[in-house]
Amino acid sequence: MQILIKGMGLIGSSLALAIKEDHPAANLIGMDLNQDSLNYALRHGVVDGITDNFNETAQKADVIILACPVQTIIKDLAVLAELPLKPNVIVTDVGSTKDKIMDAALPLQQKGITFIGGHPMAGSHKSGAIAGRANLFENAFYFLVPGHAPKKTVDMLQELLTAAHVKWLIIDSKEHDQIVGQISHLPHIVAAALVNETQVTLAEFPLGLRLAAGGFKSITRIASSDPQMWTDILSSNSPILINQLEDYINELSELKEALADKNLTIIKNFFAAAKVTRDHLGPDQMGSLPNFFDLFLNIPDRAGAIAKITKILAEENLSLININILEMREEIDGVLQLTFGDLATQKRADSILQKAGYQVIRRN
Repeated sequence: MQILIKGMGLIGSSLALAIKEDHPAANLIGMDLNQDSLNYALRHGVVDGITDNFNETAQKADVIILACPVQTIIKDLAVLAELPLKPNVIVTDVGSTKDKIMDAALPLQQKGITFIGGHPMAGSHKSGAIAGRANLFENAFYFLVPGHAPKKTVDMLQELLTAAHVKWLIIDSKEHDQIVGQISHLPHIVAAALVNETQVTLAEFPLGLRLAAGGFKSITRIASSDPQMWTDILSSNSPILINQLEDYINELSELKEALADKNLTIIKNFFAAAKVTRDHLGPDQMGSLPNFFDLFLNIPDRAGAIAKITKILAEENLSLININILEMREEIDGVLQLTFGDLATQKRADSILQKAGYQVIRRN
């Protein structure tokens, strides 16, 4: 089986590594405009070969994974629709928006070629093939938009990516873009706007940004994302985002008026409604979707503190999904967020860590 992965960045290289775990005999061919990233992938065995000829290599491929920016994926689909591809080839992508991509895939599908839209909800502040890892997607949601693809080909794609250990979600393109626009694209806009506004507001107060820890850093972490990538993502989902931004601006305007009128009831209700919604993001409200379970505990600011905690959990065979240091405070104890895949593991970890003398300050 020959697999062409166009785009050897974080996502493309991580998919390649995951495929290799379960399908070592597969011949993976990588392609990327960044020659350094491509050469790294070849030297370190992420792929078995590289190419600079998309048209020629695509015609020999059994699976084609388009792991480029959305606008590039759309152009690539137009090219593929004109090529004599293998009849049973599976074409998929990892784009962050799906409606425009599915429209662009129609000519390909009309020729009888299978296209399955995809979007793994995982990432990192790192980029390039050097950042790729097989477990990047572990327990992450992976959207699939089958369109006209037969179920057996969807099953084949899922089997190919078994080692990625993702949580599959089958969805249509419009629903995907609406959901991702609200929970991913809009928050990136809000975070960037808050950072930019804070920079201007505190321009005369240099101490201000030095003190910007805690909630500010937590809510604006995603503002460090790649500007070019997010320009591309937003432009491909602009109609939905315009409506969502209008709703968000209206919400802020109502709060502004309440502040001007000193209407404490509206202000309190604003925060109360958000708290109720946020506190109820759990399994009952999410139907059959998988959920994560967090513990937040104080840790001393000294070398080896985190390693000691992970060692305790490892000795008890407790598996961590994620670990995060929250910069809630500075120059005193920090807060460590531990994420588990199920409630039973969370409860066991809670008990074990408290017996070891750690203070668990919150559970989600």
